Amino acid sequence: MIRSMTGYGSAKGTAAGFAITIELRSVNNRYLDLGIKLPRGFLFAESEIKNYIQKKVSRGKLDFFLTLDSVESDQTKIRVNTRLAEAYRNAITEIGQNLELPASVSALDIARFPDVLSLEKEELDQDAFLQQLFPLLDTALEDFNAMRAREGEKLAEDLLLKADHIEEMVMAVERQAPNTVSAYRERLEAKLREVLADTSAAEERLIAEAAIFADRVATDEETVRLHSHLSQFRKLMEEGSPIGRKLDFLIQEFNREANTIGSKCQDSEIAYLVVELKSEIEKIREQVQNIE
Repeated sequence: MIRSMTGYGSAKGTAAGFAITIELRSVNNRYLDLGIKLPRGFLFAESEIKNYIQKKVSRGKLDFFLTLDSVESDQTKIRVNTRLAEAYRNAITEIGQNLELPASVSALDIARFPDVLSLEKEELDQDAFLQQLFPLLDTALEDFNAMRAREGEKLAEDLLLKADHIEEMVMAVERQAPNTVSAYRERLEAKLREVLADTSAAEERLIAEAAIFADRVATDEETVRLHSHLSQFRKLMEEGSPIGRKLDFLIQEFNREANTIGSKCQDSEIAYLVVELKSEIEKIREQVQNIE
């Protein structure tokens, strides 16, 4: 299955008393570049999440977003400093006795003094949080990969059509190549007949020159290699992702053979075919940049 590097996936659920939303977004990149965005206080999960995603995704610039809200009322507790409250009460009583003032004081009065009451958040169970987070991450990754697979399927169809078109042009080059040598031989023969009166000498010169020209413009090796590259291209497409970097290297070889044919050709029709060939290879190269 071919997968695109561009995709989006999400999942919602709960973990350790929090309502969680996970989002995954990716675009093209030469290698895997992970960006983990976590709320403050949850940075402990960064390396675990990164390692988990690396097992499922091999290429692309991927951003992971985690948002959460508390859904349990006991996440925050009120702590009473009883000893400090007693000290405040005793101090107030002592003031009343020393100054002969009424020392009536309520619990609410004492609670208003500094540090008698404090808010404390329960310590998060990190292991329990991660155990409940990963199934949600799996769901988000499935959604993410499903979108990439749908786009990858369309890419594969387009790439295979372009590969067929390239093969047709390579075969057209093979058909035209012998005509190049024949046309050169005819032009050369006409010139030699004019210059050389000795027809036997002209024939020998003609054979030698035609052989040299045929060797110089021969594109058999390049077209055979292109057929081989196309066969390997189709095989890789059947294997499925991750094949992006392999395809990228293979397309460089396509270009190398096309450039060599272009440098050898002495024929306007082959020159036109080479321009079309290179144009189609460039289209494939651009598309391959999207494949994982």
